[in-house]
Amino acid sequence: MNSHYLKILGLHILLGVIIYFSKALGDVYFYGVVGYFIYRIIAVHHDDKPFEVIKACVYILSAEVLFRMTNSGLFYESSKYLVILFSVLGLFYKGFSYKATPYVLYILLLIPGIYVSLYALDVSPDIRKAIAFNLSGPVCIGIAALFCMRVIVTNKQLEQILNFAVYPLVSTVVYIIVFNPDVSGAIRGTGSNFVTSGGFGPNQVSTVLGLGAFFMAVKYFKYSKTPVLRYIDLAFIMLFSFRAVVTFSRGGVLTAIIMIVCFLFFQYRFMDKQKRSQMFLSGFLFLGVIAVAWVYSSIQTRGLIDKRYANENARGVQKVDITTGRVYLLKKELNEFIENPFLGVGVGRIKDIRFQETGIRAASHNEVSRIISEHGLLGVLAFSILLLVPLVFRITDRSNVLFYSFYIFWFLTINHSAMRIAAPAFIYALSLLHIKDEEPVIHRQ
Repeated sequence: MNSHYLKILGLHILLGVIIYFSKALGDVYFYGVVGYFIYRIIAVHHDDKPFEVIKACVYILSAEVLFRMTNSGLFYESSKYLVILFSVLGLFYKGFSYKATPYVLYILLLIPGIYVSLYALDVSPDIRKAIAFNLSGPVCIGIAALFCMRVIVTNKQLEQILNFAVYPLVSTVVYIIVFNPDVSGAIRGTGSNFVTSGGFGPNQVSTVLGLGAFFMAVKYFKYSKTPVLRYIDLAFIMLFSFRAVVTFSRGGVLTAIIMIVCFLFFQYRFMDKQKRSQMFLSGFLFLGVIAVAWVYSSIQTRGLIDKRYANENARGVQKVDITTGRVYLLKKELNEFIENPFLGVGVGRIKDIRFQETGIRAASHNEVSRIISEHGLLGVLAFSILLLVPLVFRITDRSNVLFYSFYIFWFLTINHSAMRIAAPAFIYALSLLHIKDEEPVIHRQ
């Protein structure tokens, strides 16, 4: 199994290099991945189909930013629709638990906002496109949660799920390195940096690279048993951490740190004394790698990254607003909710209204304020379902050691990056899995 993992890992390292030099192969990669997973889902035994669907979804969400970087696939939002498609296939084969019923209500609560948009007096010509764009993420999380609720996977299968999440992230970080091998030459200030982010949005890149560091940390502490695998994990933890930090986008980095701390806390609680001692040694090595990544980032950015995280500009002057203007946008969205409390302003219209009133076309990147302003009290109820159902689920099912890490990733990411990528939707759904310690033993006469 380890040999197989290393071969696929090596293939994805090579893939990251090849796609950089031949963008046309990005489409081949995209359609090859889609075809492979559709075949796998259809071909495997009925009992294994949910597991295959999960592998397909985590692979797609991890590859999404690479697809967007290279303009691969059918259209920009392809990955979200693929996650929806695979989740629907999963529902078709396994059905859904009655405990997932609140998510049916959640999806229904999104519908009235569509009619508000379509029948508003100042509807813009692109409102239908705006509706599809703004609903793809919320619908994705609803369908994914319906599918994942109470799906049972073993610890071994969880390891494979992490592997499938890691593979395309390795290709992504390799692509970014080839795109920008010299970090120091690309740094001009303390703002988010598109060059060190592979020419793409630093916020999204930071988010997925932070995920890569988290997945590798889980593998390092929980699954990697041989020295070779542990050293590889540490190398990639350092690589993901360094490249995430030098995007100068803090959201993905801070979210990854909190996820890792959560995982280690709950992992430590369920260990015996001998394993706790081993974990301390592993922890020292891990902290050493993180320290090296930070020091190297500081050297490469000539100390500018330290100022970024201290909320200072390049001259060392403290910035007034640590949120880079997002608090102002958040207040505007909450004001729209107060003025339109029942049904909101309609799906996809908050950005258009803001532009008409202020001339500002920026997005708040906050899914909480967006769903409230666009859906009104129905949005408040819909978000409450997303917020509370996993916590109620956790009361009766404590099998998933990654529950809080996944849940926190969703909550923090939608507050700094909204639902622009599929990751927060399906990672949220993964918190609803039931994890079995081992395969059942078959007793024979």
